[in-house]
Amino acid sequence: MAMIYKTTMKPGKTELLAAWLPTRPWYASTGHAPELDRSGGFRLDDPEGEVGIEFMVLTDTSGGRETCYLVPLTYRGAPLEGAEAGLVGISEHGVLGTRWIYDGSHDPVLVGQLLALLQGRAVAQDQCDSGVADPSVTAHFDGPVLPEVLPGTRLEITDGERRSYVSVPRGPLLALRRVLRSGDDGWADATGVTGRLTAGWTAPDGSSHRALIVALRTSGHAEA
Repeated sequence: MAMIYKTTMKPGKTELLAAWLPTRPWYASTGHAPELDRSGGFRLDDPEGEVGIEFMVLTDTSGGRETCYLVPLTYRGAPLEGAEAGLVGISEHGVLGTRWIYDGSHDPVLVGQLLALLQGRAVAQDQCDSGVADPSVTAHFDGPVLPEVLPGTRLEITDGERRSYVSVPRGPLLALRRVLRSGDDGWADATGVTGRLTAGWTAPDGSSHRALIVALRTSGHAEA
């Protein structure tokens, strides 16, 4: 079980992400610096207890409009070899010391646990409290058992305008929706989709939203 510490990070997560998000091809620029609201998300446990795993939903309210983004993150005590393109930034944790923070689509530990969640072998955890499950995150899987993603697995990542695609060698293709729209289930009946993950978030005005955030294909290619 991952331990969540009530402490500080310098620079903070939203500070790092405000600088990182505009560099992504799926970021919808407003012509202003991002103004980020932490609107939701959940965590997953690393079975080895080494890597922090968090799925964060952020709402950018800059420019007089609201755009919601899915940002999976991993927190590591040392650099992840071969994942330089996925580095969000480096921060000092008040308890754990220096942490290297990565876009989780580049991290095989997150990808492995995401596949475990889709198959019912992992449980989504509350974003803020240790040892508390988050039942609002729902998964559906109707494909064959998937091979385990080992920590050193090489991933292939492609960023589109709205999604990131993560390919595991001789394995599945994951499509992560980066720009979230409430009620969006556009992948639910797509040909070849064998896994689906749905989660909710709360907008800055207090309204509740929910959408399909991850789709899995065991072969072929996801639509753009």
